[in-house]
Amino acid sequence: MGLRMRVHDREPLSLALRRFKKMIERSGMQKELRAHQHYEKPSEVRRRALLRRQIAARRGKAK
Repeated sequence: MGLRMRVHDREPLSLALRRFKKMIERSGMQKELRAHQHYEKPSEVRRRALLRRQIAARRGKAK
């Protein structure tokens, strides 16, 4: 997946960097990179998903 960002004339570099970071975050690329940084066993992935569902269910009941 390729992302392109054009830096406007006379735009401060700090603002361009900020826009770039937001664009990366919205595209889901940052999450994808973080997920592939280290190998995770399939059983660990399932375990984390189960824990996430249990926590969400508890939060839903509390409301």
